[in-house]
Amino acid sequence: MKSRRKVAALAASFCLAPLTIAALSTGSAQAHGTLSNPLSRTGTCRAENPENPSSAACKAAVALGGTQPVYDWNEVNLADVNGRHKEFIPDGKLCSAGRDKYKGFDLPRADWPATNVSPGATFNYLFRATSPHRGTFQFYVTKDGYDPTTPLKWSDLEATPFLTQTDPPLDNGSFTFAGRMPANKTGRHLIYVVYQRSDSPEAFYSCSDVVFGSAAVAAPAAVSAASAPLANVTGAPYIEKAPAAINAAPVAATDEGPAGVPRAAGV
Repeated sequence: MKSRRKVAALAASFCLAPLTIAALSTGSAQAHGTLSNPLSRTGTCRAENPENPSSAACKAAVALGGTQPVYDWNEVNLADVNGRHKEFIPDGKLCSAGRDKYKGFDLPRADWPATNVSPGATFNYLFRATSPHRGTFQFYVTKDGYDPTTPLKWSDLEATPFLTQTDPPLDNGSFTFAGRMPANKTGRHLIYVVYQRSDSPEAFYSCSDVVFGSAAVAAPAAVSAASAPLANVTGAPYIEKAPAAINAAPVAATDEGPAGVPRAAGV
């Protein structure tokens, strides 16, 4: 129960302040988000504090790749992939989308902070969208026998996504997905999300560690309201858009971390 409370507190720390509007650099892809329930690796390390992460896994990610990829938690993307994900992303580099900048999140470890979940249970999946666009989300889970201490390969994922949704509803800055956790899973697994835009060849990727039916291993220390990186952020709040209008002008893109993350089911 203690480790479950720690994971819940870490996710809750993302709710402490509104996002701000940030300038977008010319010629670069816009940052679009990450899975926030269950919390992704980039989101977890951003919540822990890039300059002084608390978990061993996030410390190792920063040691390998520096702090910038943690501040840029919401841009694990490829600009011109156009559905050719396996062609562009080699085995062992799924969580970085094959980008050297994010190589720290590919580290094969059994102690990545994880969300406790129940197999087959209903679950409110959330993808924090810092600049929402139309597209299709595919949720994959690792196969039985998954070994988190070896590099993640495409063949480690179940062949068929357990959840697929096109143009999901946008609620308070997050795409929402009412679904279920995969059934008949036990122990530590990884949920891999592919978000392919329909208005562009660009795609985004997210890795979330989960533990089915038991306490998560090496959960990070809770992030208090006083010390959390979002505590003093100010600026224009994210403006909610109806699904039909999600291709409007981009809003809310900062390095401050995802927001609006409720306590995860089963945590």
